[in-house]
Amino acid sequence: MPDTPVVTRFAPSPTGALHIGGARTALFNWLFARGRGGRFLLRIEDTDRARSTPENTRRILDGLTWLGLDWDGEPISQFERASRHAAVAREMLAKGAAYKCFATPEEIDAFREQARAEGRSTLYRSPWREVPESGHPDTPFVIRVKAPRDGATTIRDAVQGEVTIQNDQLDDMVVLRADGTPLYMLAVVVDDHDMGVTHVIRGDDHLTNAFRQKMIYEAMGWPVPVMAHVPLIFGPDGKKLSKRHGATATADYRAMGYLAAGMRNYLARLGWSHGDMEVFTDKEAMAVFDLSGIGRSPARFDFKKLENLSGQHMARTPDDSLLTELDSFLTATGQPPIPEARRERLQKALPFAKAKAKTLPQLLDQARFALVDRPLDIDAAAAKTLDPVFHGILADLTPQLRNATWDREALEGVVAAGAQAHGTTLGKLAGPLRAALAGRTVAPSVFDMMLVLGRDESIARLHDILARQG
Repeated sequence: MPDTPVVTRFAPSPTGALHIGGARTALFNWLFARGRGGRFLLRIEDTDRARSTPENTRRILDGLTWLGLDWDGEPISQFERASRHAAVAREMLAKGAAYKCFATPEEIDAFREQARAEGRSTLYRSPWREVPESGHPDTPFVIRVKAPRDGATTIRDAVQGEVTIQNDQLDDMVVLRADGTPLYMLAVVVDDHDMGVTHVIRGDDHLTNAFRQKMIYEAMGWPVPVMAHVPLIFGPDGKKLSKRHGATATADYRAMGYLAAGMRNYLARLGWSHGDMEVFTDKEAMAVFDLSGIGRSPARFDFKKLENLSGQHMARTPDDSLLTELDSFLTATGQPPIPEARRERLQKALPFAKAKAKTLPQLLDQARFALVDRPLDIDAAAAKTLDPVFHGILADLTPQLRNATWDREALEGVVAAGAQAHGTTLGKLAGPLRAALAGRTVAPSVFDMMLVLGRDESIARLHDILARQG
């Protein structure tokens, strides 16, 4: 379909949360369509009424929204299109590409049991395939599509290459049940055709389905879309990614505070590559993303690499955008919002706090000094550094800092001179000063904190430490 505008789709089943593998499939479809000025559609495959729930649908939509994967138009419900699916089954029947099968479940079970006993294939061959209408009984029936009996069927897959099976491995699959409800295999094909899907990009666990679905396309005389079956994601141990490896739902990664941009970057690189591109924007990925860059082997999920990429995107993100990300993260995880009185101070801390953070909780931890109120809670490690020797130095240093010009160069000069006067070094003095200003030993640079907190707050925190000693 070289002259047809690209249309891709993501078609999750709302029987659970959005899995990280599904998120990557959606991303690949989104990148492929957006990079070609095409359309990315969303279909909710909710025909399993026992397990499909509105809550799961909402969780899927929320996951896609958090990831930043926008779709065109309204999501389509597969269940609501059942009458259209049934109509296509009857149309295939009228064309002679399908037939009525009156075999009972008991007869089919008996056939398979005998086949197993005789060592034959259990693939059911209905005796009703060529029986004319005049020979049909007045009993319930299913509609089966007529599979080719001879030769072979080949799928020219954009990822897997040419894949061929012998047609004697294909059965006359049921497309419409006796109660008139369509089966999944039929529904998928009809929906993809009606939605104008040009490229079906999905997990390679659907590869065997492609051969059966191709029968429906050909029976209806419809063009077969380009197929691209992407290998599944494995855990670090080389086994299919599951909960034993850690978080598998997209929402879990949001709750852990990974940036959506870093997540998109990581998932794009999970099984796809382009030259030496490692860290990139959506725009850069869209410009080069192609199905030929997807490998045929399963990709292994690497949590350290994800964290690294999230950190690199953290460092690149503008401070205003990071503040918005923090607000969304706190809301999504049910945490209190950033106090309005502390937002300006927090924003001043972001330029250096984000340089050492890989996730939003780490960012908040780096910027904690800017959010806490006096008097600070001093942790055990910090308390050890605030010994009598330091208190003596601090008593001399605090008045000098109060009168200093409040810029980095002047502050460093005052502290360095104070350290020298007491026979120590600026480096040795930085630890207890950090503890005094942040209440902990692991915190940003003393001078970064002073500049963010300002003269009054910095001096007040130092006075609090002197008052504790007194």
